[in-house]
Amino acid sequence: MSKQEKETTVSKSSRWIFGTMLAFGIVGLLVSFILANEEIHLMKNPGAVLSCSINIVLNCSTVMQSWQASAFGFPNMFIGLMGYPVVITTAVVALAGLAGKLPRWYWRAATVCYGLGALFAYWLFFNSVYVIQVLCPWCLVITFSTTILLSTILHYSLRENIFAFKDNVNNHVQSFLKKDYGKFATAAWIILLIALVIIKFGDSLFA
Repeated sequence: MSKQEKETTVSKSSRWIFGTMLAFGIVGLLVSFILANEEIHLMKNPGAVLSCSINIVLNCSTVMQSWQASAFGFPNMFIGLMGYPVVITTAVVALAGLAGKLPRWYWRAATVCYGLGALFAYWLFFNSVYVIQVLCPWCLVITFSTTILLSTILHYSLRENIFAFKDNVNNHVQSFLKKDYGKFATAAWIILLIALVIIKFGDSLFA
């Protein structure tokens, strides 16, 4: 493969990465806004039936009234309202061809923050499934979106060796990415989360 062909391949890959990041950043922001609106509605009327309250298992209001829904002392969706605009801005800047202009420390910080956001989303997911034992449909969308966002930033950061791995480690990482193992890992993780929900709730999801 010539140098020009490699650059073209990388450019196409970057458009997919940051296009996906932009799409799911927008999804995350919209869902955070919806959840914030539902939270305000619930605060005004604690007995209200929310649009995302479908049945006993899929019930946003039950989840919103749990302590996990305000893990840091304020409603969790406010984190999304603050965080997703940064995700969207990063994606837009990168799609404009300026990803390489952003300093290495920015990409390192972004990767860490995306990772922390995903860990928090998974913490909420497992609490919903096994502690609260009720699911918030919109929160599931957030979990899915956060997973995709983490996969995009990880792919870019690893491809560009943002964390400055040594050559022998970086060679293995590049080989891993070229074989699309990262995509398989992401798909496997999502399938596992879906399977856990089905195993836990079964037919109750549709009752």
